[in-house]
Amino acid sequence: MTHDHYDDAFIADWLGKVHTIAVVGASPNPARPSHGVARFLAMHGYKVFAINPGQAGRDVAGLPTYARLADVPEAIDMVDVFRAPQYLPGVVDEALALSPRPKLIWGQLGVRDDEAAATAEAAGVAVIMNRCPAIEMPRLGLKGPR
Repeated sequence: MTHDHYDDAFIADWLGKVHTIAVVGASPNPARPSHGVARFLAMHGYKVFAINPGQAGRDVAGLPTYARLADVPEAIDMVDVFRAPQYLPGVVDEALALSPRPKLIWGQLGVRDDEAAATAEAAGVAVIMNRCPAIEMPRLGLKGPR
């Protein structure tokens, strides 16, 4: 799949069918986008887990916080990545090691790595990059998961 453009229907479909989201790189700082997006997703009906090794066990954006994806005690539908692009391959590897695997890996604005995306897609995991669900949901008139 090319990651230069996504149909609105593709984005809307994914945002409608995921229910649990792990936000990798969630910050405890309310001024950081990762904090606000994690809260936004939780307020719109998603079950959200913050992933931040330095904050594990603490409250980040009112959410349970874990050091790594494997520590989340339930299946994750979507991994939302707030890390620099060079870290995306490692996040993809960590996500692919989960059982069950997430259905979708979402790279936030500025987070794009086509090789990492190809790795995820080859394993049957969908990828959206360089987008923000907190921007896409209002733009598409979405309320949350179906």
